[in-house]
Amino acid sequence: MNASADNPVRHVARTVQGMPTSDGAGVRMLRVIGQPQLQNLDPFLMLDAFGSETPGDYIAGFPDHPHRGFETVTYMLAGRMRHQDNKGNAGDLGPGSVQWMTAGRGIVHSEMPLQESGRMAGFQLWVNLPAADKMCAPRYQDIPAHDVPVVADSGGATVRVLAGRVDSATGPVRAVATDPTYLDVLLPAGSRFTHAIPAGHTAFAYVFEGEVGFGEPATPIGKNRLAVLAAGTRVLASAGAAPGRFILVAGRPLNEPIVQYGPFVMNTHDEIRQAISDFQAGRF
Repeated sequence: MNASADNPVRHVARTVQGMPTSDGAGVRMLRVIGQPQLQNLDPFLMLDAFGSETPGDYIAGFPDHPHRGFETVTYMLAGRMRHQDNKGNAGDLGPGSVQWMTAGRGIVHSEMPLQESGRMAGFQLWVNLPAADKMCAPRYQDIPAHDVPVVADSGGATVRVLAGRVDSATGPVRAVATDPTYLDVLLPAGSRFTHAIPAGHTAFAYVFEGEVGFGEPATPIGKNRLAVLAAGTRVLASAGAAPGRFILVAGRPLNEPIVQYGPFVMNTHDEIRQAISDFQAGRF
């Protein structure tokens, strides 16, 4: 199907290569959003991709650290992590599971490996909160792998639906202000996947296996690269002679000022100073 004026396919506006970095107590990863090439992509503040079979790359984990003013989304592809916080919450994240944490007015938590060997892989996405919700009560949506619907698309793709809707399947993530889409799409060789995205939403795709073409005509995007998708109402992805796999993420932009200081994301410098003061005083 060709693009039309009333149903335009989103083309690739730009591409970004993940930048090697480390975070937490020395976890090695690729920072894709939140680096000099792409500081943010409203409403998305950061995207980290991690994946290694070397324990030294992940074993130190993410000890206690604070957040205020946004949401963190952890999606595990392989390995196991345990999260705990200063409110008494705890839970385990395994392959295929997702945790959507709304930090709101403040939380201190840790994410530590539950393994000493083997592969650890996945993504962490930071999603901004609107000004009206930045001081809401913290909450978690911990979703095990078996609660994430899997759709066999008519074009040949296999789609895990974390947030949003594909055919009759609705993702388990609920009540998020940015109305997100978060899909994990596996494209066999020669297959295609088409998905509707609201015209005003920001959208990107990150390829983490093989190569995937986006748009019509297709722009090929290789492994460990992010494609920022231009305005339109649908995404068209295709695989060539080899399979490919990517995450497709979209959300409603907030169009509000972003003032960030490390793990605090607010709208003004005064709010950042208050966040630092509140954390230092133990008010998280």
